[in-house]
Amino acid sequence: MSSRRRVLFVCTANSARSLMAEALLRDMAGDRFEVASAGTRPEQPHPLALQCIREAGINPDTVHSKSLSSLADERWDYVITLCDKAARECNAICEPSQRIAWDFPDPAPRNTHAAFALVMKELRERLSLFVMVHQKTTSQAASYDPAAVFKALGEENRLAILLMITQQTELCVCELTTALDAPQPKVSRHLAQLRELALLDDERRGQWVYYRLHPALPEWVHRVLQDTAAANHPFLKPSLTRLATMPDRPVKMDCA
Repeated sequence: MSSRRRVLFVCTANSARSLMAEALLRDMAGDRFEVASAGTRPEQPHPLALQCIREAGINPDTVHSKSLSSLADERWDYVITLCDKAARECNAICEPSQRIAWDFPDPAPRNTHAAFALVMKELRERLSLFVMVHQKTTSQAASYDPAAVFKALGEENRLAILLMITQQTELCVCELTTALDAPQPKVSRHLAQLRELALLDDERRGQWVYYRLHPALPEWVHRVLQDTAAANHPFLKPSLTRLATMPDRPVKMDCA
């Protein structure tokens, strides 16, 4: 079995943004990711999207438009939606993958090379960060800027996620969605930010992706989280109550 993580890009037409993202990630890190794209309502690839792919030195023949439903039986580690409409329409087809919601403007209405080239540039920048984060090297995880850490803790949902995982050791996306009483795309965005800061690490086991505190987390961050969780039971009580009464809660599997 391949050790590469599987990434699916989704937008409405699968004619521009998702095709460009597929081509870029495969070119940038095809040794680490298996990549595909699909559309909720696929159309033919846009000629300007194919031109931008070609100008990036990538063979445009490697990408093809396809429907999201045609991939319903496949499993993905990450499903990245590239517009709000696709994020709403993805629904259960994307389960139990980790969903990440990005929102890039559709260049097709403007129908100019400049509009497509700009989206291509912005996708490359976002994907460079995605690849860097998922390298998870010790050197990347070793730098913990206190201002960035406390900024992350300053948002209520991210704070709750970190404190619950501190207490529970690890939680999967569906558990966090239930505990926070929040939609999965919103929870996924918070998890992505916490991973980018190397505050959380994730691991797929079977059909579930579990999150735990990052193994490189310094002692001072551990102490802050432990002390905050211990001293603020009322803050966590509603979330932990929803978690404890969650129906069909996943059974944790050992990673042997």
